[in-house]
Amino acid sequence: MSYENIKVIAYSGYRGAESPRAFFINDEKITVVEIVDKWIEESLSNRMRKRFFIVKTNDDQHYKIYIDEKTLEWFCEIK
Repeated sequence: MSYENIKVIAYSGYRGAESPRAFFINDEKITVVEIVDKWIEESLSNRMRKRFFIVKTNDDQHYKIYIDEKTLEWFCEIK
């Protein structure tokens, strides 16, 4: 699987962009209606930390997205 860089509208709490509310794929806005699952993956070798989300959207689809906490960039899994 590969990941594509996406633009995300996120809820911002005390830690910054904490959870996705909507995102854009090919300039189409997709609204998140539920966060089904979430987890963190860390790599000690390169100090990388990613927060993953499985989200259910307004089009009744499920997407796997994550934020790279070092670069603050969001990505979506492309099947």
